[in-house]
Amino acid sequence: MTILLVGGGPDTVTTPAVFDRFVEELRRRTPDRAPRVAVILFDNHGSSEYFLPAYRQPLETRLACEILPVLLRANDAADPVGFDAVDGIVVGGGPTPGYLAGLLPFAEAIRRAVSDGVPYMGFSAGAMIAPGRAIVGGYRLRGAEVCPAECSEGLEELEIRDGLGLVPFAVDVHAAQAGTLGRAVGAVAAGLVDRAVAVDENTALVLHHADLQQLEVLGTGNCWTVRGAGPKAAVSILSARR
Repeated sequence: MTILLVGGGPDTVTTPAVFDRFVEELRRRTPDRAPRVAVILFDNHGSSEYFLPAYRQPLETRLACEILPVLLRANDAADPVGFDAVDGIVVGGGPTPGYLAGLLPFAEAIRRAVSDGVPYMGFSAGAMIAPGRAIVGGYRLRGAEVCPAECSEGLEELEIRDGLGLVPFAVDVHAAQAGTLGRAVGAVAAGLVDRAVAVDENTALVLHHADLQQLEVLGTGNCWTVRGAGPKAAVSILSARR
């Protein structure tokens, strides 16, 4: 399996290696035909028409592929493509609670597809919902601010919910740029999750196994790993090889 967790939306990705790696996995999976790629976006009154090209163009300029847009909407039953029939899954950025609500009913199908070798690439919200226990928003922990309020996703207190179950650690994004590292550290220190990774923009964390010992970093930023509990929670930095 290959999972790419990108620390921002495609508009923050200037490093070709991020899309290159996903396309490499698609070619490996379908060497003799054009792959079918589900691109999942949250649609707010037609917003997907504006944002979809940022996801599809980097893929279509690298290989011939069939893009299958899957649109999620608030208070609407999701009707995504059958995940058993796609060769790649891309989950976009936007409202993290909205993406989680739309995709959680299909978590088992997504896990099965990824276990069978379908590469998964999550941007921002798509990265945050990938864990078994996911940070979905909030900017306060027990009343104290742990990140800027504009990163709250409409929630006040830091909130952890069941996620897609693809990785065994919580994920936060826009780490250095938006100051969300504090939220990831707070979640671990408070015992809300066992461990977490906060990913910078223009950076992707790549997993080939559900193992924190086998991680690869692509891009120009850092991935901040958080372990431990209480006041002794420890933060380490992983960077791309340069």
